[in-house]
Amino acid sequence: MFRRIARLFVIKTKFEAFLVIYGLATGAVERGIHYLDRFPGPGGWLLFAVCPIAVFMAGARILDSLDNRPW
Repeated sequence: MFRRIARLFVIKTKFEAFLVIYGLATGAVERGIHYLDRFPGPGGWLLFAVCPIAVFMAGARILDSLDNRPW
């Protein structure tokens, strides 16, 4: 039973991967906007820029892991 539930959280296709990456990106931009409100000036813009960069790195890792699957 646990395996059947755990299988729901496995990314199987590139479409699912892109949906997850899109969700991460919208959350990162939202966090970046909060950083701009909290830290006005260059510090806020630097923190805003770092948020999407983290999504690019995570998205690349997700897409690379799909290519190496044996199925």
